[in-house]
Amino acid sequence: MILVENLEYNTERPQLIIPEYGRHFQKMVDHAVSIEDPVERNKVAKSIISVMGNLQPHLRDVPDFQHKLWDQLFIMSDFKLDVDSPFPITSKEVLRKRPEPLGYPQNYPKYRFYGNNIKRMIDVAVKWEKGDMRDGLEYAIANHMKKCYLNWNKDTVDDKAIFAHLLELSDGEIDLSKSGESLTDSGQFLKNRVAKTQRSSSGKKSQRSNNRGKKRY
Repeated sequence: MILVENLEYNTERPQLIIPEYGRHFQKMVDHAVSIEDPVERNKVAKSIISVMGNLQPHLRDVPDFQHKLWDQLFIMSDFKLDVDSPFPITSKEVLRKRPEPLGYPQNYPKYRFYGNNIKRMIDVAVKWEKGDMRDGLEYAIANHMKKCYLNWNKDTVDDKAIFAHLLELSDGEIDLSKSGESLTDSGQFLKNRVAKTQRSSSGKKSQRSNNRGKKRY
């Protein structure tokens, strides 16, 4: 009966600061904090660091990883552990400081089926000097736009619509409607897509047929 009364439940224990190391590590750190002799306290701290490093032996001798272990040791002690660290001690304020928000690109393109990469390609093409290289890039972009449009629409599309979208996305810098040239035929894009789908389907069927009759354990 006395043993049952002395049982400890996690709900009654202090919350772990770094749960990944477990309760025993936290008790070791708490014990190190309670040691009054500075020499013994430093010795125990180095022993704890050694045990922490044994959890990932391939990293325990890496200087950056060693610095991380010492930081974690001070964090688990709530910065109450007074020992000689071989690395600069990171302050509590620095660790608790919230990082600056990341500058995520907020792109809301009008024609989302083209994707953001198309707009980047157009911006690059506009900066090029006019000539054969730029002309080739502009038609490559237009053909890719047509392919993306067909993947989204699953039907035919007039080249004039692609040229109009390209003119709008380039802020009037790229106008292929005056050249009189045509883009790759829509049927070719659709044909390639159908052939690719058929190859993928046939590959799956052959895999299923090869698996027939095999024992499954």
